[in-house]
Amino acid sequence: MPLGQDIATNLPYLRRYARALTGAQATGDAFVRATLEAALADETLKKSLEGGRVALYAAFNKVWSSAYMEVANDEAPAGEHEAAAKARLDAITPLNRQALLLTTLEDFTPAQAAQIMELEPADVEKLVQEAVSEIDRETSTDVLIIEDEPLISMQLEDLVKSLGHTICGTAATRTQAREIIAEKTPGLVLADIQLADGSSGLDAVDDILAIGDVPVIFITAYPERLLTGDRPEPTYLVTKPFEERTVSAAVSQALFFGSSKPLD
Repeated sequence: MPLGQDIATNLPYLRRYARALTGAQATGDAFVRATLEAALADETLKKSLEGGRVALYAAFNKVWSSAYMEVANDEAPAGEHEAAAKARLDAITPLNRQALLLTTLEDFTPAQAAQIMELEPADVEKLVQEAVSEIDRETSTDVLIIEDEPLISMQLEDLVKSLGHTICGTAATRTQAREIIAEKTPGLVLADIQLADGSSGLDAVDDILAIGDVPVIFITAYPERLLTGDRPEPTYLVTKPFEERTVSAAVSQALFFGSSKPLD
């Protein structure tokens, strides 16, 4: 594939990354444009771009790391997920933010991200963990657990606390959940579907969502009850038996975007 065509194919993704990294379309585009201009002026840099997508991002990284462009940012985020994500990313230190975006948004392996950032893969993985920790600290919230199995409820409670959050209540029935939310609206809900008295975690969650848009993670042994296509399917769904790291990742992502609405 000719170099120009190869760059054109990858350019939309680089612009997406630049926007997320810098926090604004104008700033991101300015860095992308500077990268292309640098490649035109430097034959060695231009030749390196023949290495494909990793090489293009590596060239961008050199420009981004060596300069900072102040560009007026008077644009509003495109939607609520982008607005929430921007607020979280703004709180993450630049190198950590870069490692997180490369390995999540852009789906590079740690080895590829290390090549782009001119680091060792282990360093990239450490930066990603630091970024996740920064997000968790910034998004500390009150969590409601709706679960009728005591041992699982306690396991989730310990996990949530280990992530730096507080428990505003645990409920085994829809009625108990209603009593809790009458006192305080949670910032996150972890909910089972089938509850102790035959009531539904879905109904309990609907009670909460009637008050406000609260991120919800369903943790259930019956995922097929939610994946029917008859109603909007949940963004965050963890199947029992679960691994704690899976729940941790879902918690971080749900709080990062601040919503349970599907990511368009």
